[in-house]
Amino acid sequence: MAAHGLISDERSLTEAVIKAFEDTEDERLKTLMAALVRHAHAFVREVNLTERELEVALDFLVGIGRATHDSHNEAVLAADVLGISTLVSLRCNPAAQGQTAAALLGPFWRAEAPICEPGENIARAPIDAAPLFVAGRVIDADGQPVAGAVVDVWQASPHGLYENQDEMQPDMNLRGRFITDAAGRYRFRTVRPRGYPVPTHGPVGDLLARQRRHPYRPAHLHFMLSCEGRKTLVTQIFADDAEYLDSDVVFGATQSTVGQLVHHAADADLPARYTLDYDFVLQPGTRTFPKPPIK
Repeated sequence: MAAHGLISDERSLTEAVIKAFEDTEDERLKTLMAALVRHAHAFVREVNLTERELEVALDFLVGIGRATHDSHNEAVLAADVLGISTLVSLRCNPAAQGQTAAALLGPFWRAEAPICEPGENIARAPIDAAPLFVAGRVIDADGQPVAGAVVDVWQASPHGLYENQDEMQPDMNLRGRFITDAAGRYRFRTVRPRGYPVPTHGPVGDLLARQRRHPYRPAHLHFMLSCEGRKTLVTQIFADDAEYLDSDVVFGATQSTVGQLVHHAADADLPARYTLDYDFVLQPGTRTFPKPPIK
């Protein structure tokens, strides 16, 4: 076990804590923890953190744990409203070579959504909202179609709740998986998404109130695209006219993830009142799937 000696001052304290990690066999864990200690100690010095402020911060972390359960993940929400989730997403998924930009998974994705027929409606009960028809292609960086890709889509109801938050919705409502055809095409029916507030019943909601920040997300659809031999793409497409587009509480709306929802006259000979055409570009890589944040 690494010995660190007696502490003589602030600097020796930081050095001693990092030295205590020397026997860590996992090199990545050792690197992460050493950097965390350096930055955390530097933060304490920069803001002259008081003992009372430390107590409040620890209570905040305890509150996050207590607010997290099978149907709600306060830890994910905390990382989201601090911009950490989006920063990690941007760094791990650089928008290079024309690939579609990634965006947050969000806490409400469910694995094994139903496989649907092309053009099927993912609304599994009548919904009082404008119909939306979504279509497009999945292609590679050279513009060639990616056949057999799985397009997993999910969204909140017009009441601002996802199906796994709301016992009143049918199972797997507003969720579905579609398989691209030989030309890489996909299409489905749904309802126009609406913006909604993130949960504010826990410590993160209290923090937003203290910061005088609104809790709203702009209207969007979630997508996860996967295919053998391709890097899985997790993203969101935002309505171009959505409220809060430039002040998303979780900083998930970026310039490259905005789609144009075209409005059509009621008597137009089109599949829905609104249409969205959006093509996704996949890069070579490994097909992986995330762990669902809640049950």
